[in-house]
Amino acid sequence: MIEYGPLIAACATSFAVTAVGTGLLVRILARRGIMDLPNPRSSHERATPRGGGLAVVAAIVAALPLYMLAGGPGLAETGVIICGILILAAVSWVDDVRGLPAAVRLAAQAVCIAGTLYLVPLSVPVPLSALPNILSLSLCGIAWLWFINLYNFMDGIDGITGIETMTVTLGIAAVLAVALGSHVLIAPALIIAAAMPGFLIWNWPPAKIFMGDVGSVTLGYLLGWILLRASGEGFLLPALLIPGYYLADATLTLCRRALRGEKIWQAHRQHAYQHAVQNGMTHGAVSLQVGLLGVTLTGLAVLSLYYPWSAFISAVVITGAVVHHFGQNKSQQPN
Repeated sequence: MIEYGPLIAACATSFAVTAVGTGLLVRILARRGIMDLPNPRSSHERATPRGGGLAVVAAIVAALPLYMLAGGPGLAETGVIICGILILAAVSWVDDVRGLPAAVRLAAQAVCIAGTLYLVPLSVPVPLSALPNILSLSLCGIAWLWFINLYNFMDGIDGITGIETMTVTLGIAAVLAVALGSHVLIAPALIIAAAMPGFLIWNWPPAKIFMGDVGSVTLGYLLGWILLRASGEGFLLPALLIPGYYLADATLTLCRRALRGEKIWQAHRQHAYQHAVQNGMTHGAVSLQVGLLGVTLTGLAVLSLYYPWSAFISAVVITGAVVHHFGQNKSQQPN
């Protein structure tokens, strides 16, 4: 059962720590020269502090234990997840400040994923349950590793990852609430969602600060855990539908770049949402449309509990239409 008093306190803490902490980071990071400078591959035109995800990490790490300490039922793996958050945040922060080789970043992510899967009993999605356990867990780990990196790749314009994180977490919470009434994953999902408005105060276009890898990689790890956990408990289709735009845009872009022989780990401006900005849409308009799509996909995820094929086909068509729209948009609005 969800304890609403502790959950409200934890969500309020998550929002407040993020809002206040991000505001402080705007000044601290600018003073220390930790800036994201415009370059041919970026979608911004002025130097902007990078590393606002530090406040998001601090908020979630504080709010998750607070919920349990205040009387909310906790997850057995909370301690393991917090350790994973801290390790990835530390490695990603170094990458934000000094830069790290892709192999080092991937190794850190793989170690955290492998450690989590080893220490935390996890039910695998039904399609993998017939496979040997080591193979099914390995496939889950690969999927999780891809999700972390696609979440990082997609964090390329103001507001987009804050909006996407809210729709994914609130979407999973909605599906679990409709299907079961209550579930232990609802609380961490809402705590993560509550941090996002506090960050968007500072990241909404024109952004005063960027999340940085310290935020996007950590959120990819957290949301990957929630989606994988939900998919192993019978909600595989909702777990695929709700983050459908990020999955589609990142995967299609990666495949196109790989087929052209490009270095897929290098920064670029070839995602559909980046084409939309280059073609004249504002950052805010693109991010809001991603949010609207996320709400639509959440509705279809709820529908999938009763009509899976209808919901799946509808989600593919609508997501494909948005990806195409972003890639083809020719409006002349200023960035």
